[in-house]
Amino acid sequence: MKPELGVCYYPEHWPEAMWAEDAARMVETGISWVRIGEFAWSRMEPAPGDLQLDWLDRAIETLGAAGLRVVLGTPTATPPRWMLEKHPDMLAVDAQGKTRKFGSRRHYCFSHPGYVQESVRIARIMGERYGRNPHIAAWQIDNEYGCHDTTVSYGLAALHAFRLWLKDQYGSIDALNEAWGNIFWAMECRDFDQIDLPNLTVTEPNPAHVLAFRRFSSDQVVAYNKAQADVLRALTDAPLLHNYMGRVLDFDHFKVGEDLDIATWDSYPIGFLSDRLEADETHKTAFLQQGDPDMQAFHHDLYRAVGRGRWWVMEQQPGPVNWAPYNPAPLPGMVKLWSLEAVAHGAEVVSYFRWRQAPFAQEQMHAGLLTPNNRPAPALTEAKQTSDALSEIGNVVQTQAQVAILFDYASDWAWSTQPQGAGFDYFRLVFSAYRALRRAGLSVDFVSSTNIPRVGYKFILAPGIATVSDNLERQLVEASDLLILGPRSGAITHDFQIPRARPGLSGLNCDVDLVETLPPNIRRSVEGGGAAQHWIDRVSGAASNLLTFADGTPALLGENRLWYLAGFPDDKLWDRVVEMAARKTEVTLYPMLKGLRRRETATHVFLINYNAQPVAWNGDVVDACDVAVTQKDAPEEE
Repeated sequence: MKPELGVCYYPEHWPEAMWAEDAARMVETGISWVRIGEFAWSRMEPAPGDLQLDWLDRAIETLGAAGLRVVLGTPTATPPRWMLEKHPDMLAVDAQGKTRKFGSRRHYCFSHPGYVQESVRIARIMGERYGRNPHIAAWQIDNEYGCHDTTVSYGLAALHAFRLWLKDQYGSIDALNEAWGNIFWAMECRDFDQIDLPNLTVTEPNPAHVLAFRRFSSDQVVAYNKAQADVLRALTDAPLLHNYMGRVLDFDHFKVGEDLDIATWDSYPIGFLSDRLEADETHKTAFLQQGDPDMQAFHHDLYRAVGRGRWWVMEQQPGPVNWAPYNPAPLPGMVKLWSLEAVAHGAEVVSYFRWRQAPFAQEQMHAGLLTPNNRPAPALTEAKQTSDALSEIGNVVQTQAQVAILFDYASDWAWSTQPQGAGFDYFRLVFSAYRALRRAGLSVDFVSSTNIPRVGYKFILAPGIATVSDNLERQLVEASDLLILGPRSGAITHDFQIPRARPGLSGLNCDVDLVETLPPNIRRSVEGGGAAQHWIDRVSGAASNLLTFADGTPALLGENRLWYLAGFPDDKLWDRVVEMAARKTEVTLYPMLKGLRRRETATHVFLINYNAQPVAWNGDVVDACDVAVTQKDAPEEE
């Protein structure tokens, strides 16, 4: 499949006389897909039952007649004002007990049965009207689950649903009390109706209670998404998708993805650099107008796994955004670079947000491909350049990487519930491992604990996996020549208790005797170079000591195909661990220069230069803010 370009468009924002001209101009730019409708409920149904869809019919026909394929969004992320009069208790409630008001978006609680029914109703209306429309080539369900901290709600609807969920999970209140350790601080309950939500307690609530509520909240997102997906499945053959967010881990994206056909995400490299990434000022200054060289690729690879191989960028940053602390413009070439980088990681479609910058409301400072007065913005030219480049590149065929990372959303919920050290963060740990593999020039896959491929990897990294059953450990070992666990792997049970026998280490003669956490300015040196930071596992056992802390305690223990890493590595230590693993498993490394990254597919090798100056590497020169693409020789026919 040849990768294609798309754009997000809001026909309800513009006079109808502009639609045909806009559509023709999109096609001229090289755009094939257009997403519409995801925020338009108030125009679709201005009053309860008063359906006004003629304008949407005309918009779809205008776009389709121009040769564009339409992604139609269900508008459930923006319930109209009348919905609150019909369901006044549907609003989400924050952890401080404050009701979140109308006047923005995503103002609903996933647990509210009335709003779930309204969402299913509008999805059915749309599916019945457009499910067989030849111009509707895909459906987007809702928009950006979890954005603006909207996964978790502490309202009455969530409380009632949580109690039912707990009864289903545990069966009896005695089983729950035992699993949660409620004998501590006399927290035992005699009935499920006595269980409250884990907020507004005097000091921290029971971590088992919090983790259960986080699991429940994730399951509510899964169920809400499935309710719409089930309706649309019966009414359309077009693929279903959702657009996830970067570094939003509040719900299990893998579980949501099980009910969809394609995973998409919204890529804002410069916004994420200042808003969602821990890095020193030198790094942020060097990549101020390019974005971090690994942040986008991390999510590309993650969502390729969530989509089981099928994924898009639904919203690609085209210029300054409006929501980050600071909003510089991309350097020339970066919009094209981000687009081609996504293609290198398997994107079927890269869709820009948005076609024309809005002159009103909250996002009026967010750039588009056109300015508000309809002049070309800088990214329009780069979108056309990207289209031309894709024609030259042709089909990009993905292949399984040699190395993988196990990613687990529940581990983030666990460690954010009880981090033990202020510097310990699950995403930071996994991202640091990913960066190390990228610095080594390796392509990376992600796997989930419920979907371990049968075809093996050379090695798998599984840092910080909170709960590791013996079965999961066995599957990971069987799926790789080498499995590297730790730090903090297998540290709790499903119900947030310290296991009596450490799961995840059953195949290794090793145990964790105690843990310690370090302030951000403290490092624990490792003999030969590198150090651990934030988190230290004090381990013992008969397994071979592969790396040693300066005080003589083990930093990396290993036997056969299983290693345990006993600290949160800094970059130098990660590089050593990756080099050791590569040497053991006969993986070839391609050490990269700062800001230069390599992505290998079955058909091409991409060199991606995030630097503001050209770089020379291994005989190739890659221009500033550019991508060099080499097509592999076709295999010889037998």
